[in-house]
Amino acid sequence: METLVIISHAPYCDWTGRESLDMAFSLAAFDQPVTLLFTGEGVNWLRKAQQADAVQQKSVEKNLSAAPIFGVSALMADHKACKRYGLNEENMMPGITTTDLCAELLEHYAHVVNLS
Repeated sequence: METLVIISHAPYCDWTGRESLDMAFSLAAFDQPVTLLFTGEGVNWLRKAQQADAVQQKSVEKNLSAAPIFGVSALMADHKACKRYGLNEENMMPGITTTDLCAELLEHYAHVVNLS
């Protein structure tokens, strides 16, 4: 009974993405299987070497690197969104699986959460 949490907002535009991340970490901390899927502007969470201090915020890169420690099953990114925002293996954090966002993917999860 795995949950898919979708993050579709850019990392520093509002708190929706951070709230989604907190939800995923909370579920995982209570041994609930959870996967994070980044799509749309949300794929920018996965960009290496972010300059969060330029917008006076903490880097989300550090938060995401803790996902395996919390027990998040997987980090996935929508292939089309990555292409749109110029993300690839070289400029994206390690351990990300790219996938096609489609109904078939969503059917694999008992719960799908998208706070946007």
